Amino acid sequence: MTPPLITPTRLSDGRELIYFDDPGSAPRTPSPDARGLAGPAVPGHLRYDELSGDWVAVAAHRQSRTHLPPADQCPLCPTTPANASEIPDADYDVVVFENRFPSLGPGTAELPASLPWGQTTPAVGRCEVVSFTSSHTGSFAGLPYERARTVVEAWAHRTAALSSLPGVRQVFPFENRGADIGVTLHHPHGQIYAYPYVAPRAAQLAAMARRFYDDADGRATLLGTLLDRERTAGERVVLEGDHFTAFVPFAARWPLEVHLVPHRHVPDFTSLTGEEKDELASSYLSLLMAVDALYPTPTPYIAAWNQAPLDALLRPASRFHLQLTSPRRAADKLKFLAGSEAAMGAFINDTTAEHVAERLRDALTKNPTRRPADAAGKAPA
Repeated sequence: MTPPLITPTRLSDGRELIYFDDPGSAPRTPSPDARGLAGPAVPGHLRYDELSGDWVAVAAHRQSRTHLPPADQCPLCPTTPANASEIPDADYDVVVFENRFPSLGPGTAELPASLPWGQTTPAVGRCEVVSFTSSHTGSFAGLPYERARTVVEAWAHRTAALSSLPGVRQVFPFENRGADIGVTLHHPHGQIYAYPYVAPRAAQLAAMARRFYDDADGRATLLGTLLDRERTAGERVVLEGDHFTAFVPFAARWPLEVHLVPHRHVPDFTSLTGEEKDELASSYLSLLMAVDALYPTPTPYIAAWNQAPLDALLRPASRFHLQLTSPRRAADKLKFLAGSEAAMGAFINDTTAEHVAERLRDALTKNPTRRPADAAGKAPA
């Protein structure tokens, strides 16, 4: 694939904004941001929880962030005379910019290993917004293949850039979709967090991966082994391509949970080949289409792109992959994290992985992919 056209610029408060235009687009001369914003943002702070060893970000300034505005006031739509938005240009394909109300940042720096009780430190790191389209309506699943492929390139570009910043220990692209998940903007978009620490869930997964890797004397990885087992068993496989396989994990925690895993051991987006990126875009679109075909209305989800931590010990054993999860357990029911899950982290699933995989395969069969056949993941027979 021809790479997208990348055009960086700055907003009036100094925040970085980058246009990623689909291949073949005309060169862009960015419009200036005429809002005259004061900036940069006042950072929050971090507190160290000695009980758990976790960092907690305190971002009281986010209470004033935009919350579910009407379409004519959307900050992710292109700027018009009636709506001076976060994107100054009159149109765009994909755009990435620093969040105006960041949980982390805008500064980056090394974080101490811990802090004494009662002390705080600035919430270093970086939070970015990724708008998938200039259209206010729709979702990632409705993007044309070429646009989804541009988003994949944007994720890879930002992963490389953010990984090079001082103190960044983990780069996490993700998408929250649906009001039931808690989105504050309806416009199709995702986010990228550059953490100054390895987030707790990622640290847990990475520690398990490293233990397996050491026990295998570096000759096998945990996720690679699990992928081989799932492909051999087949009953939980949702779709399978030349480079990626999607499956419902044997011990799924959520009513709807699918992992999309590369066949080759790679740490993050930046290590994928062009062919792998092609198939990733297609397989992801097919997977989202299947998820939305399960019920009469769109399904809320969290798409979590797990990338290897930027840690010399943890990184060699950690494999890039997607974990797509949804709390939806029926057409009119959601799973709420109550006592066992929220307090103890002990999940109780109301569905079986095998049944969910069967439903997703059936959805793929009844709704053939719209993507090019040579790039599309296929449901197993």
